Amino acid sequence: MKSLIVGDRPTVERLAERLKSASSRTEYQRIQCMLIRATLGSSAAEIAQLLGWSTATVHVMHSRWAKEGEALFDVRERGGRHHQHLSAEQEQELLAPFVARAQAGGLLTVAEIQQAYQERTGKTVARSTVYRLLERHGWRKLVPRPRHPKADVQAQAALKKTPPRGTPRGLAPG
Repeated sequence: MKSLIVGDRPTVERLAERLKSASSRTEYQRIQCMLIRATLGSSAAEIAQLLGWSTATVHVMHSRWAKEGEALFDVRERGGRHHQHLSAEQEQELLAPFVARAQAGGLLTVAEIQQAYQERTGKTVARSTVYRLLERHGWRKLVPRPRHPKADVQAQAALKKTPPRGTPRGLAPG
């Protein structure tokens, strides 16, 4: 069988050093896969059993090592904001005047921020986009409103003055 991984001293030392500085579990296991093969000469089945992988995965990793070399270990993390309108720095610049106004005790509305966002990007965005933007930058609603906007203050005051039915003061005549 052709050996895809050469177990020479410089390769083993490079892999051992890289193993110490691995930043993720995926990268660590990939380096282990190559290091075990280079130092012990273990078969793909043995390596798979040690790492909890399938034999096919080990074969793929060894093949990729032969083609790509150490680029195999540069694992790109999943996720991210692939469809963003503004970068994080641009968002911070957009929010800067609103932050200054809020720190001075001013009241902010999402509609104002949404308007500024739309002017900056040149696109219409939903209000939820602005709420997510504010959440990303650590903003939250601190003060609940004191009363419902449609509340009838006079009706509430009148209700407080009438005693409930069935109490000695609120007995119905008769």
